Amino acid sequence: MMTALFIVAIGVFVYICYVLLKPEKF
Repeated sequence: MMTALFIVAIGVFVYICYVLLKPEKF
């Protein structure tokens, strides 16, 4: 299912952006 892979890729991208924009938790 390409849609599932696309949703997972978007989720990972959003998670990485969130971690990079909010490094105070790290």
